[in-house]
Amino acid sequence: MDFLKRITKQREFVIAVIVLSVIVVMSFVSPVFFSSGNLLALLLGLSIEAVIAVAMTNLMVSGGFDMSVGSIVAFSGAAVAILLTKGVPTGVAVFVGLVIGGAIGLFNGFIISKVGINAFVTTLASLSLFRGLTLILTKGQNISGLPADFKAIGQATFFGIQTPIYIAAILIIAGDITLRRSRFFRQSYYIGGNERAARLSGIAVDRLKVLAYMLTGLFAGLAGIVMTARLGAASMTAGSGLELRVITAVIIGGASLQGGEGSVLGAFLGSLLMALITNALTLLGVDVYWQTFVIGGTLLVAVLIDQLSKNRAAAKKPILTIQPVTAKGGKK
Repeated sequence: MDFLKRITKQREFVIAVIVLSVIVVMSFVSPVFFSSGNLLALLLGLSIEAVIAVAMTNLMVSGGFDMSVGSIVAFSGAAVAILLTKGVPTGVAVFVGLVIGGAIGLFNGFIISKVGINAFVTTLASLSLFRGLTLILTKGQNISGLPADFKAIGQATFFGIQTPIYIAAILIIAGDITLRRSRFFRQSYYIGGNERAARLSGIAVDRLKVLAYMLTGLFAGLAGIVMTARLGAASMTAGSGLELRVITAVIIGGASLQGGEGSVLGAFLGSLLMALITNALTLLGVDVYWQTFVIGGTLLVAVLIDQLSKNRAAAKKPILTIQPVTAKGGKK
């Protein structure tokens, strides 16, 4: 019974129940929902944001967040596509794309941790900066004519399932185990929970925060490469609005904007829930323009739930009282 109580109190359990409820309802509402084609398309659609959500979870647990991941996706994908059209081998081009993503994350982390500029301002500036560089590189046009061995990264199938789904699944499992079990990455919870206490306890806070931003950029670069391979072309609009979806998914999954909470499994369930909602709206014939509205509303609700739960927890904490000190004999 104690085990069941602990399980039911977990944020992941609540999200899983909601996900199952949506699946059950949609299976009755739409006969197309449970078709293999629709389910595979749903998983393929969320695979890109799920890859980024793995690193974003670690970042938000440490108290940070990154608004530039969508632009990193577009810039890395465009850079790799340009190299490939110039005849650069696929392996070298992919490596350069990953380095670009990691370097942008390193840049963000250095500015935030060492210079001391706010994370929102820094990553918002990076969003605009690298989206602009993407437009400069592509000259406002898509880049196609990519080699077959590169396109196989996003289009190859094994047992009827496309590669991006496998990549996302591997990273989700590895990321969840690492964040839960690794002594090194669990320091992110201490930093997000109380950064000052983490510094006093000897944790290299700045180094870990820079690493968290670098990993987020690296995973965004990987997502950009996989997306470009899947589409068979680099798009100047790739990743637009992706940062909002990823951050929303991570918050739905239990992460807090103040840091110290969250899990990769919860972030995946948050991504899955959002993908189910979008898929349901499409199958029900709801105008596509409403989907952005729903995402924004979902983010607002998730933040409200997070804040209300924190207020409730703070209200339950006992209030410490200071007792007057008395000298011997009972005199104050």
